[in-house]
Amino acid sequence: MQWTPEQTHWLVKVFQPENTVSSLPGGASLSEASLAGLLGLEPSAYASALAESREGAKQAARELLAEASVSELVSRLPLRSGAKVVVVGDSLTSDPQSWAVILREMLTSQRPKDQVSLSIRAVSGETTTHVLVRMGEVIASAPDWVLFFIGLNDARTQGPHPTKTLVGLEETARNFAELRERVRRETKARQVWVVPPDVVEERVAQHWALSRFGVRFRSLDVRGVGGSIRSLGEPTVDMVSKLDPALFVDDGLHLSLAGQKRVALEVLRAWSVLE
Repeated sequence: MQWTPEQTHWLVKVFQPENTVSSLPGGASLSEASLAGLLGLEPSAYASALAESREGAKQAARELLAEASVSELVSRLPLRSGAKVVVVGDSLTSDPQSWAVILREMLTSQRPKDQVSLSIRAVSGETTTHVLVRMGEVIASAPDWVLFFIGLNDARTQGPHPTKTLVGLEETARNFAELRERVRRETKARQVWVVPPDVVEERVAQHWALSRFGVRFRSLDVRGVGGSIRSLGEPTVDMVSKLDPALFVDDGLHLSLAGQKRVALEVLRAWSVLE
């Protein structure tokens, strides 16, 4: 099938095979051609879209750092020399031009001598239940900070007349509490939680790819997830009122580069005031 340039960028943004299926048992790696093939793309189209996304993140970081007030926020982040930051998320974070990539670019540029590592452990489509399974990897890395931006996929439904979300709200709340407690008990890390924004429901339902998979979201369900995050008692970054529909791509679910840039800025603002 021949994808349009817009569809190509969406496939690379959302599915990210370079993160999810890039290696084989025994440590062998899939070739770029194989990764492209998984998306039905020519290798050159896949490589071009991926490179463009990554360059977009670098440009967003440069633009943010060009503002003196934002540069100061990066300088004030409570990060010791050699600090380890782990970011846990789904496709909003594993996006090759995500807010986490932008933050990493900013730290590398603004504070190179501090040698802060920012590891992105995000997998497209994952729910909080999936995150519980792989939380051991996060714990084993002995982080100083863990930034969570998860829970959106818990609110996902399937089909035109769904009767439940992928993960019930009560179970989502229990998963959040378990993740918080694991970090508290098994590491010395501090936590920051990002509350997911509302989706644009009609755009999700009408999207050329999401509709094919029967994916649906209701902002009411997403807001329930946000309420559970706020009740954790950890520092939060509330994106509900920070992202309007213009900051989403045409699927109404994933963020444009401008939207990712806004998330990076809001995380900086909340994180920089913590001691």
